[in-house]
Amino acid sequence: MKIEQIKEIANAVLYEGYLLYPYRQSAIKNRQRWTFGVIYPREYSEANGGIEPWSMQTECLVRGSANSLLDVHVRFLHLLVRSASTPAQAETDAANAREWGLAARMANEPLEEGVEREVEAPALPLAKLAAHPEVVELAFPARRLEEAVAGEANAAVVREQQALAGVITIAAEQLSADLFKVSVRIENTTPGTAGIPNQGNRIMLQSFVSTHTILRAQHGAFISLIDTPTDVQEAAKGCKNERTWPVLVGNEGEYDAILSSPIILYDYPQIAPESPGPLFDGTEIDEILTLRIMTLTDEEKEQMRSDERAREILERTEALTPEQFMKLHGVIRDLRPLREGDGL
Repeated sequence: MKIEQIKEIANAVLYEGYLLYPYRQSAIKNRQRWTFGVIYPREYSEANGGIEPWSMQTECLVRGSANSLLDVHVRFLHLLVRSASTPAQAETDAANAREWGLAARMANEPLEEGVEREVEAPALPLAKLAAHPEVVELAFPARRLEEAVAGEANAAVVREQQALAGVITIAAEQLSADLFKVSVRIENTTPGTAGIPNQGNRIMLQSFVSTHTILRAQHGAFISLIDTPTDVQEAAKGCKNERTWPVLVGNEGEYDAILSSPIILYDYPQIAPESPGPLFDGTEIDEILTLRIMTLTDEEKEQMRSDERAREILERTEALTPEQFMKLHGVIRDLRPLREGDGL
């Protein structure tokens, strides 16, 4: 499977819980998001008793040879805070709005957004990794962007992002002539975080969020840690995965790619083919969510438009044809005939 197709599946993990129905930030369940795959800064974690994890580790098995190469993609969200700078009169008008206008006023409160980050380490020879681990440093500087709001004098949208730093260590251990154990360890080394108070959501701005790893083998084959062949089960037991679950990804029967996910998955996860697009909810209830979106009030829909990805959901839903909508209804998978002895 091509890396672009694998990333489509991985993005379902990346944005799991990003913004849930009713897709507006005034909803209580959307006031704090992204609880999966968080890697906190090490300084912060150790200053607070080491409770919050500052690393993530993937270990898996791959059959290969001296010609085998490994491609590694580490992906996560880097949060930023979006705030609106509005004229005083507009703020006064909002404060005098009717009671339901509370949702509209919340649209001007600071809002977290996620920026996709990816660090690649391509074509790493397994034999070389067994002799000497590959260390990749990552660094994303702080930034502040200000964007004028069209048609509104003195109004602007400000986006601010904190700096991030980390280290990725990729290693391999040769277990037999054609069997290797591969490990990918991700650490958040962002400095100056020990003094950040352990409250609210502030530390999330300097954390790796929804962290996951994609591994691809060239001239090699990964081994399932769920349905492990008998001859390598002892080796599989020696794989230590911390806060992540590696599964085979691609078309069933392919063994050249692994998705190491902070959410428990089975081998070969797939996006439902009838799904018109992401809804940030991995429970495959597209029809129900689509119907609920159609019942939102105009004011609720206006709040959805304040978030770029929520706006995409709204526009896609409103553009669905009757034929597309009917594809969401009554889907049945994995039908098989009953056999004698099957329970009813």
